[in-house]
Amino acid sequence: MFSLVNKVAIVTGASSGIGRATAILFAEQGASVVVAARRQAELDALAREISDAGGEAVALAGDVRDEAYARALVELAVQKFGGLDIAFNNAGMVGNAGSVPDMALESWRETLDTNLTSAFLGAKYQVPAMIERGGGSLIFTSTFVGHTVGFPGMAAYAASKAGLIGLTQVLAAEYGAKGVRVNALLPGGTDTPASITNAPDAGPEVLAFVEGLHALKRMAKPEEIARSALYLASEASAFTTGAALLADGGVSINRT
Repeated sequence: MFSLVNKVAIVTGASSGIGRATAILFAEQGASVVVAARRQAELDALAREISDAGGEAVALAGDVRDEAYARALVELAVQKFGGLDIAFNNAGMVGNAGSVPDMALESWRETLDTNLTSAFLGAKYQVPAMIERGGGSLIFTSTFVGHTVGFPGMAAYAASKAGLIGLTQVLAAEYGAKGVRVNALLPGGTDTPASITNAPDAGPEVLAFVEGLHALKRMAKPEEIARSALYLASEASAFTTGAALLADGGVSINRT
């Protein structure tokens, strides 16, 4: 049910964290994977790790905000592996925190372009390639922030991630008849290099605060979020489209 044998996937933001864990899991389940991020060295190491474990992977570094890069990733999937069935558009950034009156327009645009415009560019080329294969699964990494919880100081991040849910719903409605499923994955706090809990100046009180926001009183491991991505990528979710899947440890409902 969760097998991805004979499937081809693109995973962005694959050099670390959730993206890296998901690329490895997709490959373990049989998918051929195009791994994408900005850092070529980390991508090459990931591709070697997947290959050494018996899987198939190819790496291409670039900026997800660049339309030519979005197109090149799909072209590489088609040329190297014969098509595209799955796209996990996971690359993103939190951006600079601050109130809207104090936020620079450049900061707003950088966050929106990285989180939302990149998803539009990805879908622009991924959807037609999936239709050529008779359908596929398109996944966007959104968040509970801007969906079920409003965090002060996070306007650009919340707006960009909420926009992904809107994009998810429209694409799902537009391309369901073509066999393309489109869903958003909404993780809670996850222990990744980008997490605030791993910042150089973050003390134990920061980790305790973030863990305490969740009903489960802990952060997720990247591998746990990867398993939710696998569900959305696989036939296990064959009747799921247009959904915003919370994998957030109860942070969106916790009041204690």
